[in-house]
Amino acid sequence: MNKKLCIAVSGLNATDNPGPGIPVARSLRESEAFSDAKIIGLAYENLEPGIYMPGIVNKTYQVPYPSVGSENLLQRIEYIHEQENIQVIIPNFDAELHAFITNEKRLNDKGIATFLPTLQQYEERHKANLPAFGKKHNVLVPKSITIASANDIHKIRKEFVYPVLIKGKFYDAYVAFNEEQALMHFNKISSKWGVPVIVQEFIRGTEVNVIALGDGKGNTYAAVPMRKLYITDKGKAWSGISIDDDKLLKLTYQIIDSTKWRGGMELELIKTNDNKYYLLEINPRIPAWVYFAVGVGQNIPETLVKLALNMPAEPFTTYNVGTMFIRYSWDLIVPMEQFQILSTTGELEKN
Repeated sequence: MNKKLCIAVSGLNATDNPGPGIPVARSLRESEAFSDAKIIGLAYENLEPGIYMPGIVNKTYQVPYPSVGSENLLQRIEYIHEQENIQVIIPNFDAELHAFITNEKRLNDKGIATFLPTLQQYEERHKANLPAFGKKHNVLVPKSITIASANDIHKIRKEFVYPVLIKGKFYDAYVAFNEEQALMHFNKISSKWGVPVIVQEFIRGTEVNVIALGDGKGNTYAAVPMRKLYITDKGKAWSGISIDDDKLLKLTYQIIDSTKWRGGMELELIKTNDNKYYLLEINPRIPAWVYFAVGVGQNIPETLVKLALNMPAEPFTTYNVGTMFIRYSWDLIVPMEQFQILSTTGELEKN
């Protein structure tokens, strides 16, 4: 089977803080079902590397940031749809998910499918709501509170022992070993992502991650656990290894079954020395290391597209254990004309 589709993806920022768009596109290029798909890139900035990389996207359109209003974003998507006849959109940034989730019917009416969590699922897994999530779904989570001003930093010592994690509501997390560092991290995160900022208990152990895909009915269609081997100063995995961990997989199945999760997700957890797992956060979309899952035998973007279009899809049950991934950077040589065309027209077609 090889079905010609038009699939749009966002997250083309293949930088030291990479978006998932490029690995999602690579995964679809290697899909037996959708290798001939026309892939449309949705770019927020005209210097996102994925725009110019050969063999990734067929055409790129600039889109407005969700922060300027979801209506502006949706109108731009509808314009692109008129030009390209998009069948599926895979949004890959946390900040844009709310706009796509709340406008699912509007997109469906236009013939554009998505496969995203429900608004309830999206809201209840927020970092600020994680304690309630853990209680509801019987998952261990670190103690955490939300703070809205720098003055609240002084109150942390009444509830926490340093070190603590200071986390943004969308992205970024830093370890603070004292009050001065906590204040510095609060100011940095709040100026970038706004408030509230989350203060979370620091759990000692080994960080493990799981990429997974749920069908919205409680069934797990894919799950690959990995341990980070090298982490950048932004907390991103630059290298990792697939691991064999039945307890971690069972926890993943439990979470998907209990929440009836729909779409891709990433679980970030700490495994303690006494073999307990604490859920640090749930990223409600495909993570940037999704191509690693393809490399060990689970093409998650391919299956997500099938589920979005109500096509037959089989759950993955195995993956290769002990396989590594290593990211690298290289210099991409780009004709200035391509940059100018995108900057002036908001569109760039690739051969």
